[in-house]
Amino acid sequence: MAAFDTTRTSYGLQSFAGHIGAHIANAYVAFRDWNDARITRNALAALSDRELEDIGLVRGDIDLVIERRGL
Repeated sequence: MAAFDTTRTSYGLQSFAGHIGAHIANAYVAFRDWNDARITRNALAALSDRELEDIGLVRGDIDLVIERRGL
């Protein structure tokens, strides 16, 4: 008499799909962070020197602000 084992699951497929999903999620997060940094940089660059001084910055600090936020 022959027996047929049907308890196997498709772990390989789930693992592959999980890796693809993780790569897509990482790409989305990287794009979101880049876009947030771009918007912040443009908003700060649009301020006058007086407005930057009011918030305690000089024009040269704009990139430092972006880097410090981790964006």
